[in-house]
Amino acid sequence: MFDLSKHVALVTGGGRGIGRAIALALAGAGAKVAVTARSVGELDEVVRTIEGAGGEALAVAVDLVPRASAAQVINQVADKWGAIDILVNNAGIGSSANPKPLIDFDDDFWELSLTLNLTVPYRLSKAVLPAMIEKKRGRIINVASINSKIASLHGAAYAASKHGLLGLTRTLALEVAPLGVTVNAICPGPVRTQMNDSRIAYDSQRRGISAEDIVKSLTPIGGRLEPEDIAPMAVYLASDEARMVTGQGYNIDGGLVMS
Repeated sequence: MFDLSKHVALVTGGGRGIGRAIALALAGAGAKVAVTARSVGELDEVVRTIEGAGGEALAVAVDLVPRASAAQVINQVADKWGAIDILVNNAGIGSSANPKPLIDFDDDFWELSLTLNLTVPYRLSKAVLPAMIEKKRGRIINVASINSKIASLHGAAYAASKHGLLGLTRTLALEVAPLGVTVNAICPGPVRTQMNDSRIAYDSQRRGISAEDIVKSLTPIGGRLEPEDIAPMAVYLASDEARMVTGQGYNIDGGLVMS
């Protein structure tokens, strides 16, 4: 088991789905874990679960889109536990929120998607880097998507933002590689989340196929992943055992993208 007991983690979008699973797994490995989301109820449930298992957790209810939010979150965590040395950029918005062909795409949704999926990880990474570099130890883990490598039909903003996030991951990894900081991405395939439920409903209506039949054929292994299938990779990448791993984008997708 990986030991993260001396570390402070921040998981954005940690109230449900993949973010919640990662937050619980990091706490299970001993890290102090702060979680952000806009829903106070979901955050409080995550904190209760972590504390009930003997861990330490902090809920930070925040909308990450405004520019000032990054510093606000970082400072709130630092005031409680000190500097963050594990950052998981998980918060994001999917194509299912407003899927359209590019010719009909909603410009405001384009801007929101790029801000939340790409600019927010950029801001948070920039904010935590000075302390990580000073400590000569840091882990930045970006939750990207297989759509950082392949197209997303009627999801131009999602695919563009996730391709950008993988580019940011690799560029930052190269810049900080000699400084004790690693930067990696996890690229999930279809995971059983509210976001993916909405996408399946959209594809079901568009294709005239039942949602059940779509789910069965989503991956070569069969069906969808669970959020808990993603979390172990995050724990590994956060650990000292992964000190020589950086600039990578790991597919966890049931064999959907074999690269």
